[in-house]
Parts: sequence; structure tokens; C-alpha cells
Amino acid sequence: MISLGRGVMFSSESSNRKVEYCYVDIVSRKRIALIDVVVDDEDDFVVSPESTATALKQKLDQLNTCQNLVNQHGLALQQVISQIEDSPKLRSLTKDPQVAQLIKKTAEFRVASSSMIKACSAFVTYAAHHEREWQVAQEQRARLEETVESLARQHVSLEKAMNKSKRNLGPGTGLPEGEGVIGIFDSDEDDEDFYDAMETSHGHVDSSDGANGNAPGTSAEDNLPQESSTTLIPRTSSRKRRIRIPDKPNDKANLWNIMKNCIGKELSKIPMPVNFNEPISFLQRLTESMEYSDLLNRAADCSTVEESLAYLAAIAVSGYATTSTRTSKPFNPLLGETFEYDRTDDLGWRSIAEQVSHHPPISALHAESDKWIYHHDFSMTSKFRGKYLQVFPIGNTHFIVKKTGHHYTWNKVCTTVHNIIVGKLWVDQSGEVNLKEHTTGASAVVKFHPYSYFSREPPRRVTGNVFSGEGDPKFSISGTWDSHMDYAKVTAVRGNTDDIETGKFSRLWSKHAPLADAEKIYHFTEMACTLNEPEEGVAPTDSRNRPDQRLMEQQNFPDANTMKVRLEEAQRARRKIREARIAQEGDSARYVPKWFSKELDEVTGEECWKYKNEYWSCKTTQSWDRCPIIYLQDEEEDTT
Repeated sequence: MISLGRGVMFSSESSNRKVEYCYVDIVSRKRIALIDVVVDDEDDFVVSPESTATALKQKLDQLNTCQNLVNQHGLALQQVISQIEDSPKLRSLTKDPQVAQLIKKTAEFRVASSSMIKACSAFVTYAAHHEREWQVAQEQRARLEETVESLARQHVSLEKAMNKSKRNLGPGTGLPEGEGVIGIFDSDEDDEDFYDAMETSHGHVDSSDGANGNAPGTSAEDNLPQESSTTLIPRTSSRKRRIRIPDKPNDKANLWNIMKNCIGKELSKIPMPVNFNEPISFLQRLTESMEYSDLLNRAADCSTVEESLAYLAAIAVSGYATTSTRTSKPFNPLLGETFEYDRTDDLGWRSIAEQVSHHPPISALHAESDKWIYHHDFSMTSKFRGKYLQVFPIGNTHFIVKKTGHHYTWNKVCTTVHNIIVGKLWVDQSGEVNLKEHTTGASAVVKFHPYSYFSREPPRRVTGNVFSGEGDPKFSISGTWDSHMDYAKVTAVRGNTDDIETGKFSRLWSKHAPLADAEKIYHFTEMACTLNEPEEGVAPTDSRNRPDQRLMEQQNFPDANTMKVRLEEAQRARRKIREARIAQEGDSARYVPKWFSKELDEVTGEECWKYKNEYWSCKTTQSWDRCPIIYLQDEEEDTT
């Protein structure tokens, strides 16, 4: 009788069974050890260098243990086979076909195990080398963080000393008035903060800024008759809109001063100067998505819903055209902020947008012409992945043709901003836009292909198909989201919808040529230049009346930063007062949007923000009593 270790005994009386049991036991133990090493959490997550180094070390230790087990059991198995072959008593067993087959397979397993052990040894050596590199990088990172914080603190001390010296020296020192060591942020108040308008609190949704129910009080405007959705006939106008804004100054944000203001601050209070903005509000940027509104007119005039879907796919793509060059963020709207854009005199449509919620931030837009109605509400979630930021839009766009009643909807795709920390910012779009006509069931799918360094396809590529209500492909779409879109009629289908033949492609949409020296005006298009143009008779809450935005457009960045802080602090004060009222009075004290209401769409069955059909009537009579004071006019603040 021969001992194999781990309580396994081999006897000649039951040779076949015992040898097989020994083999299965060793293989089972090896598989369990490997499973412990290989199986891991497959969720998408972002790890730090420290956690990666620790996890790598643990995996290496497990792999070493597995390697030792394979060595140990392999040697034991080899000894058993040798003893069977050398023993006169057991040699006769090798003539048994099953035993001979077992010995053969065991030899093959031994060869494979030896190869695996060599590969594991090579991997352990390689990984151990990189583990040392991780540790070195971790130490360097810690030293760099300490150095940066030390430099920032020294910078604060130097700035204070310089400001003190300026005051002691008095006039005639040769320093320009109002200029210190730090350019745009020089101030006697070292603790001045430049908060972003949207206070981010991950995982928390504040319902105090929601919009449900009716306002606790009514005004004269509430009794006005609603506007009829009648024809908006374009009229000839001699008005000339501006096609340029003041050039962007060369005054860049001082990194050290930003870091100084970050020291000791909460994440939600990190300074955000206007240098990272462009001089328009997000409501205006939302309206800019209608720059190619002629596509909506063509979609409304088409004889088939499939052809209309092709044009609507083009306008869904065209809304991203400017993101390839415009990486600056628009101003976050204040709660109750509005923006009207009346182009009935030349384009035949007009729109109104409102910030209906602040936590979570939701913007609603309604546009209308004599042919169609276009509306959507926009919210989003975001994920920061270290090197890049992903924005996931929430909400659908609705398009209704007045003549036929056809109701179309579509979604937006994910936007990724790369090089958040280091390098030049660049934006990519990825995902699918699903368009649907809810009366006939016709649909379209447009895919935004993400950028790949190894792909031979052109960057920013977009492809898609338009389908009938029965699911048959009717049109093929292709192009790039920053340049153009083409379409062609499907002439034949081979087997499935991915294998189709098409006719000649025709141009659906082409991007407008950029303005001269566009980089000096934030890469604005001609339409973007008109968005913030001053206009008489608009609501007091209109984005054109926002003072910090206007100061930035006029190249006055220091005063724009100061005004931005005041507006945001006033908004926080209003919110605290409103929350106190809600605690005392209940839901009746919650904020209610003035021009939009949350309703259930009768066609899609989804909740969306719908226009109340009252804004343009109020503008005609200049009845703005319902509008809150959000821009600190005469130092007064509305707390309702």
C-alpha cells in the first residue's frame, strides 16, 4: 500500500478506481485554486494606483500559491506512476487498456502542467517588476501632492505680502492700479469664492425645487386667455442681427490661485471662475440646437414618415456639430431663468425655454412654427472616470407635425469630455439615437461610433437606417456628426437588415462654415452670436439680462466673477427660505415654474414638461408680475 498524501491511499486490489480518484482529486484542487485566482468582480469601476498595486500584489501571492500546489501534486502524481511502472506486482496492471489510457493522459497532463508552470513563473516575474514600478509611482505621487500643496500655501503667503507692500508703498510704485501678483483674482478678500451655479451633491435629489401643483397665489396674468396654436406667418423684417461678439480676452485663469481657493473647501464649493465658461446660458445653448431648423420644415413637408425620420435624424445629429470645437461650458441657469428667441420674422418660428428645476437641474424648451411643434426637457447624470467625464442625457425630444398629427420622439447620446486633468480638452459622442413615429410605428436607429485610435474609419462617424412600421429598412444614413449627413434609398435586402443595397447617396445636412477668426469669439456660430444680443421687451428673467454673463461678454472677467458669486449666494439664500417654508406650510410652498407644467404625454405615456401657452400673451401686455427677481435688481430678492 502506497501513501499519496492528503489522506489518499493507493492499493493494488482496487488499482483502477484508486488511480482515477488520485487524478481527479489533484485536478479538482488545482481547478479550485485557479478559480479563486481568476474570478473577480467584473463591474465597471475606476481604481486608484494605490488600490491597483495592492490588488496586484494579492493576485501575485495567489498565483504563487497555485503554482506551488501544481508543482506539489504534479510530483506526487509522477511518483505514483513511476512506482506502478517499476513495481513487479503492479506492472501487470499497465497491460489493462483503461490503466494504460490513464497513464497516457496523465503524461499529457504532466507536460501541459509543466508548460503552464513555466508561463506562470514568467508572468510572476514580469508582474513583480511592474509591482515595484507601481510602488515607485505611488511614492512619487504622494511627494508631488505634498509639493503642490506646499507651493500653493507659499503662493498665498507671497500674495498677502505683496498686497501689504502695495498698500504700504502707496501710489506711484509703478504697479498698475487694481493689479496684484495674481491677475484676474486679485482682491483684498483672499477667501473670495467663485461658486458654480449648480451645486452638485452626488446621489442626493432635492425636491424643494421641483414643480408640482399650482402656485399658492394668482396674479392678473393667471387669468389671461391661453395662446392659440395658430399660424405663425413669417413676415419681412429690416432688423439686422449681430454676427459677432467682442473678442475673447487673452486673460487666462491662474492655476495657482484656483488651487489656493480650493484649499480647505468642500467639493461642492470648489471655485469655478467664468474663465471656463462661454458668455451664454445653457438655455441659450439648448435653443442653439435648432440652428438647422430648415430640416424641421423639410421633415414636416415630406410625403412619408420614413423620409421625415431621415431629416429628423439629421437634426438630431446636427445638434452636436459645434461640440467638436467648443469645449467651454455655458452658464448654469438660475432657477426661474428664461430665454425667448423669436425668429418668426425670418425663420418662421419662435421658442421659449425655462429652468424648471435646480436640484436636479432640468431645462424645458418649446418652439413652434405654422407647420410644427418642437419641445423637449433636458436633464442629465454624469460620471467622472479620472481622465474623462461622461454626461448621460435624460429626456426625449418631441416633434409634432400640425398637418398630419404625426408625433416623433428621439433621445440624445452620451457625451465624453477627455483630458479633464491634463492635456487639451476634446469631446466625443457615442451611443444610439432611437427615433420613432408613434402613429405608424416607423423608426430609425442612428449610431454614433466612439473614437478609436486603432480604427481606420473616419473619426466622429455616424451610421444608421430608417425602418417602416413593419420593420423593413427604407433608407440608409451615414456621415460624421461634426460635418455632414447623407442618405440613400434601400433598393434590396439580403437576408437581414445589416446586408442591404442602396441607391445613390444624397446630402441631408451640411455644417455651416465657421466665422472668420472664430477661435477669438469662443468658436461661436452666426446663430450663437445672436443669442445674447440685447433685446427690448423680454422677461426680466431672460438670460440676456443676466449681469455676470453680460460682463463676461464685455471682457470684464473680474467683475463677472464677483457678480457670479453674488447671484449664486442669493439663490442659495432663496432656497433656504423656501425649505423653511416647506417645513412649515408643506408642499404648497414648493417652487412652481411659471411657463411650463409637468404633464403626462397622451401619445408616449411619459411625463414631460409642457408649455402652458401663456408667455407670448404676457409679453404682448408686458405683464411680468409672476416673474421672480433673480438678478438682484435694486438689491431686492424674491423668496417665493
